Amino acid sequence: MVLQYQNELFALAAILLLMLIYFRIKQKNKTEADTKAAKKEEELKAEQSGQITVTPQKEIQEKKIQNTVPRHAKITKEDFKIFAGERILLAEDNLINQKVILGVLGDSGIEVVVANDGQEALDILQTDKNFLIILMDAHMPRVDGFEATRAIRHDPQNNHIPVIALSGDTASDDIRKMKEAGMDEHLEKPLQVDTLYDILYKYSAKISAQEDNSLDIPALDIQRGLQVCGNDTAFYHDILKEFLVTYSNSAEELEILLKNDKADQADSLLLDIIGVSANIGADALTACANDIKNNINANKNINLALYKKRVQELVQSINNYFLTCN
Repeated sequence: MVLQYQNELFALAAILLLMLIYFRIKQKNKTEADTKAAKKEEELKAEQSGQITVTPQKEIQEKKIQNTVPRHAKITKEDFKIFAGERILLAEDNLINQKVILGVLGDSGIEVVVANDGQEALDILQTDKNFLIILMDAHMPRVDGFEATRAIRHDPQNNHIPVIALSGDTASDDIRKMKEAGMDEHLEKPLQVDTLYDILYKYSAKISAQEDNSLDIPALDIQRGLQVCGNDTAFYHDILKEFLVTYSNSAEELEILLKNDKADQADSLLLDIIGVSANIGADALTACANDIKNNINANKNINLALYKKRVQELVQSINNYFLTCN
């Protein structure tokens, strides 16, 4: 009898304990729900009153242009001219590192605005927000790159600008901290020129516009090229091979001619390229060569970076086509 009474007491105690745990969990969930609701209400009130609110990171990413970076040969300083007119904010306290980046981009037509620390970068952004990207050194005096980036991400007028971390830190934990602070990419120190080019290409509005304008223009329209050649495959192949031999290095030839003030010879070379490229179905290169020819005749500045890209794309397309024929 005593044993049965004890078992009933234990059972009752267990039930009471479970009920206590249940009510505590329920109260905790209610408290968390109330906290979230209150926070959401505060954010809504702040937004309605015009106060600063943080834009969700997903929405920030959607505002940023992200072009697909094509395969390319080793990048040179000349290649950066394709981004002429873009503006970059460089937050870097090391004078040597500043000079390296300014040296690489010096003749490209890209404007680089320099801030010597994170606070200077934030001060600049108060009055000047027209930047393609921000190159942000992670470790700086006064305000470091992490703190500056978090401030940028909390400002709806600046949080659309991609922030590229500049750092020699390459460990996974370091990269994770940069991402958590709101940095979009990591540019390793010492500077890798190819990586810098890829980042500029990825976010450049100029590249996006160029790609939009040439979406329907393939590097090589084989069917149309064959039609021009009377559907004579052997003849078409001969012209393609002739192009590879004669014009694969035409970007370099044009650069030399223009640097030596031989505009007439450059114009003549472009006329030949326009004729050949039109006959083989290379409309993208034809259009680009026409633009350069017109700029030469109008005494305008010549940017060969896009032309070089078009030639590389065409050479790759021709080589791929020949592989399919074998």
